[in-house]
Amino acid sequence: MRIHPTAIVEEGASLGEGVSIGAFCRVAASATLGDGVTLKSHVVIDGKTEIGARTVIHPFAVLGGPPQHLGYRDEETTLSVGADCIIREQVTFNLGTAAGRGATVIGDKCFFMAGAHVAHDCIVGSNVIFANNATLGGHVVIGDHVFLGGLCAIHQFCRIGSYAFIGGCAAVPTDVIPYASATGNHAQLSGLNIVGMKRRGMQRAAIHDLRAAYRLLFAEAASFQERLEGVASKYAQSEEVMRIVNFIREDTRRPLMAPPRKLWAAGENSE
Repeated sequence: MRIHPTAIVEEGASLGEGVSIGAFCRVAASATLGDGVTLKSHVVIDGKTEIGARTVIHPFAVLGGPPQHLGYRDEETTLSVGADCIIREQVTFNLGTAAGRGATVIGDKCFFMAGAHVAHDCIVGSNVIFANNATLGGHVVIGDHVFLGGLCAIHQFCRIGSYAFIGGCAAVPTDVIPYASATGNHAQLSGLNIVGMKRRGMQRAAIHDLRAAYRLLFAEAASFQERLEGVASKYAQSEEVMRIVNFIREDTRRPLMAPPRKLWAAGENSE
């Protein structure tokens, strides 16, 4: 274990084996750092925050700060960050709120580029990438393997499905289905994240089913509910397609993002 003489580690903080704490860092008494965690320098770990093993945190990041919520009254809420994450300069993660989940949760192997922000009560899956200054409002849920482009902003209570791609500078006010690509300001569906699926080794047959299901979902004929049930019936054996169907069926406080009307008849054509 290495702790720089200028660092402040409050009594009561729990430090795992092989932890490295650089110059001018501060670790709160209620914080827990897993084995092999590295704080480069000038890092603040506040509140009841748990950092998973081997996560590396760069200068001027502040993790576990109070939620930016007018109703917060210093209740004991938490932040949990998974293992093997990379957290770059000036990233901020807030604690949860008593009125929300009471916890902000981030999965394993996530990469947060400089200036990214995760607000109170968010849930972020594993293997998620936040490009510079990507921002989540409160209560947002991000699935696994999502890519958030630089300067994008996700409205509070939105859900972003697994394997989705959010373009740079996109303003996202609605739920985004798994595997989708959302671009523009305000963002609209621009197809499926074909590039991301290929990079992760998804089988050609699964991609084919997803493309066909996408076209059926956003066709002009019939009501959306009828189209959804048709997709669920036709692709009941497809794990990937049913991930989209189940995502849409879940209760949510935000509407569902759709492609621009002019693309509905043409269907998805992303390559």
